[in-house]
Amino acid sequence: MPDHRSTRVALAQALLVTVLWSSSWLLIRFGLDDEGLEPVTFAGLRYVTAALVLLGAVGAGPARRAAIRRIDRSTARRLVLLGVIFYAVTQGAQFVAIDHQPAATTSLLLSFTPLIVAAGSGIALAEPPTARQVGGAIAVAVGAVAYFGDALAATTIGMIAALCGLAGNAAGSLLGRRVNRDDTLPSSVITALSMTVGAVILLGVGLAVEGVPSLSVRAWAIVGWLAVVNTAVANTLWNRSLRHLTAVQSAAVNNTMLIQIAVLAWVFLDEALGPLQVAGIVCVSAGVAVVQLAGSRRPVAPAPGRSGPQRSFDPDTTK
Repeated sequence: MPDHRSTRVALAQALLVTVLWSSSWLLIRFGLDDEGLEPVTFAGLRYVTAALVLLGAVGAGPARRAAIRRIDRSTARRLVLLGVIFYAVTQGAQFVAIDHQPAATTSLLLSFTPLIVAAGSGIALAEPPTARQVGGAIAVAVGAVAYFGDALAATTIGMIAALCGLAGNAAGSLLGRRVNRDDTLPSSVITALSMTVGAVILLGVGLAVEGVPSLSVRAWAIVGWLAVVNTAVANTLWNRSLRHLTAVQSAAVNNTMLIQIAVLAWVFLDEALGPLQVAGIVCVSAGVAVVQLAGSRRPVAPAPGRSGPQRSFDPDTTK
């Protein structure tokens, strides 16, 4: 039987993470526009700093160091692949997209992540979506189109980057669920190792293509906050929530960022909401609720090669 309390806690953690990630969009815009940071280098600095913080935390725990020593080749390959897809490709592409077109356009494309995840979770994770989950994912996409329908503006580079981000986000959701579902590593170890791989690639590409940046005190403050709070802490909580949320559920919760970004834009950028935008928000909210409620009524599938129900526990209590 599914552990409903663990699912509720995981949902609360995931929602908190999306609030932090939504605020990142404003901070990224400030860094790109006001501080003149280059997108890939900016992303690389953020994730390298976050990875160093996480590696320090992981290295301080004997149990986590022991867990790293026990990693086999198959798990190592998945961690490397997760780092390349979810950090190097997805986050780098999103920074580039935000730099070349309005954030609304990128948000719209990323709202289709639950549809792609729903289509792939049955094959990749043996977690086929229910009819209600598919319907909810469609409602999310329809709501996103309604919200941004009158405000789309795109560039060729921005759209290509956003589409790469969409593909990477969907693939990262599936692979992240697979890695975390196996219950073999603490979430902090998974986050630290995969992020380190992607961060090194991001910063290396950024420095090679965009050159060495000159950062002001304010720019370093933005990078530091994004790295420690919105990345190191947030991504660890997100990986922990994936122990109990299916890939479709987590992708749909991620999509609440559409609502949060709209509210933040209204509060901080004085962007008022019209009737069509309000209708879009309602549709997105309904779609997310349908996916979440439908997913909570059936047990999470065990990891491939495992028999019996999925064991539920806090990965960091194993220390």
